[in-house]
Amino acid sequence: MSDNTMHLMRLMMLTDSAFPVGAFSFSNGLETAAETGLVHDAATLETFAREIARQAAFTDGVAALHAHRSYSKEDFDGIVGADHQAMLCKLNAEARLMTCRMGKKLAELYTHMAADATATRWLQEIEAGRTPGSYPVAQGIVFAACGIGERELFCSHQYGAINTVLNAALRCVRVSHYDTQRILFRLADEIEPLCDEATKMEYEEMYAFAPQIDILASLHEKGTKRLFMN
Repeated sequence: MSDNTMHLMRLMMLTDSAFPVGAFSFSNGLETAAETGLVHDAATLETFAREIARQAAFTDGVAALHAHRSYSKEDFDGIVGADHQAMLCKLNAEARLMTCRMGKKLAELYTHMAADATATRWLQEIEAGRTPGSYPVAQGIVFAACGIGERELFCSHQYGAINTVLNAALRCVRVSHYDTQRILFRLADEIEPLCDEATKMEYEEMYAFAPQIDILASLHEKGTKRLFMN
């Protein structure tokens, strides 16, 4: 098997929605957006998913890219720095819980699949409470360890952020699989400029300004309704 084929196979594996890190358990605030009527059809869902993708690109996307570069340079402090900065961009408790659960799960899973000193050290730091262990940083480490490039990492990250919303929408918004796949297909056209911009950013330049989404997420934390079950 050639390196390119192997890297493609691993990229598909790590990006698959069935990859067992728990991504299916969260909706990125869509439940509250649907309950309040902000998202109620395919058009409003596309707008919401686009904003989620942009917010993710300039927060988690930047963190993932810097973790990937730091792994390649054997700069463990750079990995930890990106991790802490990513957590500063999580304004609601559910987002922090989500990213830490998924990050630790990915670290655990990868250390069971492959022997890698950096990934093992990373998991030890998480378990000791010395670093939060965010999912995008775990992605950066794992993708770099697998020899998968930065742009592929960024696309995988964006695919995950968008697909989390679209999969949840099938359970709580009046849309079909045709609608969600059309939205995913269209949003793919917008990923390259996001990647170009995120690639140039230092991790201290991350920004998460999407107040309506953050308000929806905060309402969801204190809400008593759940529109779908895991």
